[in-house]
Amino acid sequence: MTMDISPALHRALEEPGFRPLPGTVVVLLEAVQAPPRLAAHLRAVHDVACDLSGWVGDRYPAAGADPGAVAFGAATHDIGKALHPGELSGPGQAHEFAGYQLLLSYGVDERLARFARTHSSWHEDGIGIDDLLVSLADKVWKAKRVRDLEQLVTDRLAVASGEAPWQAYVALDDRLQQIAEDADRRLAYQSAYPV
Repeated sequence: MTMDISPALHRALEEPGFRPLPGTVVVLLEAVQAPPRLAAHLRAVHDVACDLSGWVGDRYPAAGADPGAVAFGAATHDIGKALHPGELSGPGQAHEFAGYQLLLSYGVDERLARFARTHSSWHEDGIGIDDLLVSLADKVWKAKRVRDLEQLVTDRLAVASGEAPWQAYVALDDRLQQIAEDADRRLAYQSAYPV
């Protein structure tokens, strides 16, 4: 049985210019009839997260980032906003646990579903590098820089590589600046879709 999805959701999922979301995520977004703006947001953050995790994997392989987990986490981190659409255009945290529960209800392993509840909890104890990268992508996609979050990532990279913290900071800062330069395109893409 095929599900009818809105033309705007279909466009948000297929429009060229960003990496495609994992197939399982596309199926989930269609199943929950995600608002098109949510799909566009997830694609933009997913694209940045893939860039970041690839960069970390190449430059800091000892950090142990899992690019597949980061990609899935970024592609689903806000899926709970399908249940709380008011949080697409306003503040709120109800989508975090709701998204986690939603993913679990669709059979997503907890190891991957966790990103829906951890993407805003990067400052808490026990948060790993993959969660930090998803959180960082969720900020820098729109050129937002969060010093404390970036410091946590810098610390992880420096410890993993043996590099001086200032060297890891300069490297990360350069990469984030490059990513931030394309923020206007990502913001325009997201804004082109209805809530």
